Amino acid sequence: MCCLEKGEILERWQKSLWTLWACVLLSAASYTMVVPFLPLYLLDLGVNSANINLWSGVVFSVTFLISSLMAPYWGARADRYGKRKMVIRAGISLGVVYFLGGLVRTPEQLFLVRALQGFANGFVPASLSIVASSAPENKMGWSLGIMQTGLATGGILGPLLGGVLAHLFGMRVSFAIAAAAILLATLAVWFFVEEKQSETQPQASTIRDDLKTAAGNTPLLGILLLLMTVQVVVMILQPLITLHVAHLQGSLEGAVLSSGIIFSLTGVAGILAAPSWGKFGQNVGFYKVLCIALLGAGLMNSCQFLVSNIWQFSILQFVFGLFIIGVYPSINTLIVEHTDLHFRGRAFGLATSANQMGGMIGPLLGGIAGSWISVKYIFVSTGILLLVSSFLIWKKARHEK
Repeated sequence: MCCLEKGEILERWQKSLWTLWACVLLSAASYTMVVPFLPLYLLDLGVNSANINLWSGVVFSVTFLISSLMAPYWGARADRYGKRKMVIRAGISLGVVYFLGGLVRTPEQLFLVRALQGFANGFVPASLSIVASSAPENKMGWSLGIMQTGLATGGILGPLLGGVLAHLFGMRVSFAIAAAAILLATLAVWFFVEEKQSETQPQASTIRDDLKTAAGNTPLLGILLLLMTVQVVVMILQPLITLHVAHLQGSLEGAVLSSGIIFSLTGVAGILAAPSWGKFGQNVGFYKVLCIALLGAGLMNSCQFLVSNIWQFSILQFVFGLFIIGVYPSINTLIVEHTDLHFRGRAFGLATSANQMGGMIGPLLGGIAGSWISVKYIFVSTGILLLVSSFLIWKKARHEK
């Protein structure tokens, strides 16, 4: 009887893991189906080419600003009322927001829709929290690595499908398909995901209480700061890459499709590498994995200074994807290691805040910097930042050892 119960539990967490894997895949695909191409959508909405970098930065950043403010609130609600309910709430809300994105007629309306998306966000962190709360401890790194492959796979399918749809039918169709994808993922969570119920309920707390708890957890603070830094590096280039691709290929025509393919290369790299990073971290330690991943990603970004054609750019983006993907399962596993079960939803909420704060700062910096200096210098600057982060993590790990 005992063995049967263990088998049933194992089967239950595996079922939830693979269902949530598919769901975060659809979530990532719905997001990347439209977001990388917002600069070109803004041109269609009437933004002057002289102001496109600044508008792109603002439209990218507003979602992350609001999401960073809301994430601790949604994380606390997840701990108190259930993480599965938060996934469903976020999925339905995002479906409505994406649909509205295809109806806008002015850049100001797109700005408002992106702001609403910030209120709606929370699908992925709540999904990760479910996995982190249900997977066995010796499978934690592997499980979160598998979840990262779902995000990476969505990162492939989204830009590729979005690029093809935008090329053939226009951006508005991409928004409609994105809405359908996230709603399909929400239905899957509704019917197939079970959440492990805790025997004791967490005490009610305010966001201020949660921040105080996090402030007293030095390792968690370091992890959140690193996550924000990495997100700044990744997102600072988001408003610029599509136009950079157009520059490398010498024409704006077909830039959406080319950008979609290149974005997808990073996702392919993520699928190939994420589970291996998770297993590697389980064996040698996740701080060591962070050092290696940040070092490789920093070198690849720095090498973009030497790029002169789209093929070189594509190869370096692929290798960059192989390394940067190793950061996320390591960070997620370290969050689990440094928090208890009752604080986990709030911890992932705070991680989302750090992630979204980096996502807000990055595009703003990218939009401003892209108006003044070449994208090559921005690549080098972000590469140096990653290298410095790798060195600091190495010093910390060495000191603790």
